Amino acid sequence: MGRVAIVNTGLCNLDSIARAIEECGSSPTVTDEPSDLGQASHIVLPGVGAFPEAMRRLRARGLVDEMTEQVIGKQIPFLGVCLGMQLMGTVGMESEETQGLAWIDGSVTPLDPTGGDRVPHIGWNSVELVRETPLFRDIDPKRDFYFVHSYALRPSLAETVTAVTSYAGSFVSAISTGNMHGVQFHPEKSQQAGFAVLRNFLAL
Repeated sequence: MGRVAIVNTGLCNLDSIARAIEECGSSPTVTDEPSDLGQASHIVLPGVGAFPEAMRRLRARGLVDEMTEQVIGKQIPFLGVCLGMQLMGTVGMESEETQGLAWIDGSVTPLDPTGGDRVPHIGWNSVELVRETPLFRDIDPKRDFYFVHSYALRPSLAETVTAVTSYAGSFVSAISTGNMHGVQFHPEKSQQAGFAVLRNFLAL
């Protein structure tokens, strides 16, 4: 498999996802240098933290323009993880309204703790596929994945949604369109099923 650029916003430790990608047979590079993205066969944007601060840091490092050039312009396979998936949206509503990458038409809003569900959503939960996607190829549909989040991306176009999760009502837990993919859960913390998702992505 090829060389994977893991985009570093400086908001979280990326050792676990780098190790997971390495165990899946690829060569990860954790970077905040735009020039590294042009050398990658795949780009991963992980994240834990606040939407506004993540976007500020990406813009300050010149990463937004370079990621857009590689992902939209050159169609490099891209995977957004947790906050990284949310940043793909048009706008985030966390503490202040913030422009996202705008690769996916949709907004990021708080989870609604209906029915007594706790927010933040932390722990294992099921992912219900609503559309076929290469990310979940040959994965048991009953497998659970590990989540840590208080917000979720609400895409405007149903055809971008590939999976949903029943918690706090319901939220989108995976998206795919063309070369762009996103998962709200943490594949690097989701054991065999999560590693299978990463291997499927790296095979694209």
